[in-house]
Amino acid sequence: MSVNRSYILSGVAWLLAAASAAHATDIEVAGLFNGKAMVSINGGPAKVMAVGQTLQNVKLISATSSAATFEVDGKKQTLGMGQSISTASGNNGAKPTVKLTADGGGHFSATGSINGRPIRFMVDTGATTIAISTRTAQSMGIDLRKAGLGASSTAAGVVRSYRVVFDNVKVGDISLNFVEGTILDGMQDDFALLGNSFLSRLDMKREGTVLTLTKNY
Repeated sequence: MSVNRSYILSGVAWLLAAASAAHATDIEVAGLFNGKAMVSINGGPAKVMAVGQTLQNVKLISATSSAATFEVDGKKQTLGMGQSISTASGNNGAKPTVKLTADGGGHFSATGSINGRPIRFMVDTGATTIAISTRTAQSMGIDLRKAGLGASSTAAGVVRSYRVVFDNVKVGDISLNFVEGTILDGMQDDFALLGNSFLSRLDMKREGTVLTLTKNY
């Protein structure tokens, strides 16, 4: 029985391509500068990348002293100092995953968006919902007149709060629709609390200083 060698080779090439597509790209930011970022890709040694440079299919789009934006497989990811992310490559059914590295105080933060507006999240497993300040909500165009009015107990005491549902919340490749949120008077404007209305819909795994979030289906 004869075997078509070219057919076998093409089959092997297809399998190798499929295996490659199933891999994820791990990016970790080790340093930030204006126009440059020190980055570790797939666990390799940290290297300095300049804006516009590409390493292992990862392109640095922009960089400041506070955050860097990368493009991987046509998707943009923004990371802060010490943050990391694992991005699945290709359309292989892999579950979207984000890896976060704790800062010096043991807190996990991530850059994401609410209703398409960029915002920095602080992971808070003790928070019932995602929480943002009144001023942040107004800057996002959220109409507080349509929100449910209430009161919430905070470290600063009892404050006025509003109950809302965000159309979309995104952290890295993880995107969830219709997520409950709370808008708080007097809360800091420069970050949002990433609470359990988002986290409870994910698998969470912590190993040392790394927190892995994986979207459920």
